[in-house]
Amino acid sequence: MLKKITLVVFIIVASNAKAQETHIKITEEKFRNRLSLYAENHSETDYDVKIIVTGKNIRQSARKPRFIRVPSASKVLLKTLILTRGKQPSYTYNLVINDSLSSRALKMPSVPIKIKPKKQIIVYTTKDCISCDSIIGSLSRSKYLFRSFSLSEKPLIRSRMAVALANTKTPLDSLRNPVINLGGKLYIDIDNYDTLFERINKEK
Repeated sequence: MLKKITLVVFIIVASNAKAQETHIKITEEKFRNRLSLYAENHSETDYDVKIIVTGKNIRQSARKPRFIRVPSASKVLLKTLILTRGKQPSYTYNLVINDSLSSRALKMPSVPIKIKPKKQIIVYTTKDCISCDSIIGSLSRSKYLFRSFSLSEKPLIRSRMAVALANTKTPLDSLRNPVINLGGKLYIDIDNYDTLFERINKEK
């Protein structure tokens, strides 16, 4: 089995002089004697990313590294390394990340990935829910991570939910919408996907 040693990682963020977290993650995929390096963008912002790799027992293109566009919620191939057979490869890389997008950046094929929304989303479906399927379907097609549970299949959660919502005008068993937890706050009046994200963006 191939063992990879990453010695040092340097990250340079060119973003109006702000060294803020960019949510760019470098991942590897190995196939035979090739090691592909991907940038995963786990943010809502598009970035131009350039990777500069140095190491031993590897070969790579002699072309000068260029910025590659990595759209929001996507995975893009940055570089492929050729591994020397029978020898232990090791490498380091400098990663330059820029949110000032350039028209000269390469546009490569991207693969959609799921990212975290501003607030954690948990959907609890109720017995007579009308809007549950629509909301869960829209979330499943979106770029956002979420969790869902059926209250009829989770009696302990259901009992706790009933206590938490005891002061509402509508009993839990009569709700026609899901109970939605947005970052720890419960909502029972969200009946569509657009309203869901309006609430996320309005909440501080």
